[in-house]
Amino acid sequence: MKTLNSIFKLSTLSFLIIHCSPKTENKTIVESDTTAIIPVVVTQKVKHDSDDPAIWINPQDSTQVLIIGTDKGGDTGDGGLFAFDLSGNVVDSVRPLKRPNNVDIAYGLNINGKRVDIAVCTERNAKSIRVFSLPDLEALDNGGISVFDGEADSLRDPMGIALYTNPADQKIYAIVGRKTGPQDGTYLWQYLLEDDGSGVVKASLKRKFGFFSGKKEIESIAVDNELGFIYHSDEQHGIHKSYAHPDSSNVELALFGTSGFTEDIEGISIYKTDNKTGYILVSDQQANMFRVFPREGSQGKPLEHPEISFFLASTSESDGSDVINAALPGFPRGIFIAMSDDATFQFYDWREISKKIVR
Repeated sequence: MKTLNSIFKLSTLSFLIIHCSPKTENKTIVESDTTAIIPVVVTQKVKHDSDDPAIWINPQDSTQVLIIGTDKGGDTGDGGLFAFDLSGNVVDSVRPLKRPNNVDIAYGLNINGKRVDIAVCTERNAKSIRVFSLPDLEALDNGGISVFDGEADSLRDPMGIALYTNPADQKIYAIVGRKTGPQDGTYLWQYLLEDDGSGVVKASLKRKFGFFSGKKEIESIAVDNELGFIYHSDEQHGIHKSYAHPDSSNVELALFGTSGFTEDIEGISIYKTDNKTGYILVSDQQANMFRVFPREGSQGKPLEHPEISFFLASTSESDGSDVINAALPGFPRGIFIAMSDDATFQFYDWREISKKIVR
């Protein structure tokens, strides 16, 4: 695909807000510095509506990095999956797609005896998920994999997605959410992704789980591979925590972030400081801020996640993000990426975010 020629830069933005510290899970939040963080890079604009990013790092060359982002598209079904470099330039794309929402990546899916890195996105208006190889974005799914089969048509529009790699056997699973779902603990479906024997990826349903309040919808899903947990945002209710392994029972381990959000609880991303600790970052969409929860829980209580801090970003109405702690060119302690409703993705230096996190 042709690379766009210009990079849209965000003008410098710095502002203060008055923020009263809410109490969440019986813990008072320490006030953060309320100056908005300025992104290092703002990507070229997609055609319609940016929605969700994912970060891919070449396992053989950590200087080769792609940011994979979705453009939901317009009414004519001309959405797409875009690959950006660390300067924010579009270097490749897949178009058209029928309203792709969320995207995630995983490493080392066995295809024809070779380990292939993949990007998987939902294609809402096709009621399917799509699987592409990385870094070349070649389709591996024979045009799409149908999901939520057997459900009423109104309950089959996939929206959120996250990939879980089982550390024990390296099998890769797609956890798929939908625009509208039931309240009986089966909002999310978990599929095993594997080669069908001919080099095409197939998906086998392994579990139905995931509680929902019924208040609005669930889009954002995030997986903590090392600790074996799944988080999903119940947009006006809270953040649900479940086991990631497909053999797990449908147990809700925790519900947190139930107060303090302005309206919608949205994008979830996990910054890992080591194998067990770090931060869960959740978008407070209408406040243009991200709320911070301890990945490891509170001291002695690993299933309690009190809000510990927040930071303001320069995004507008962000509902999708990703973060990684790897040292990358220009981002020595990692990168945080969030979509903004001006059809861009914004790249932040983790060092600047860490200054805002007060514990």
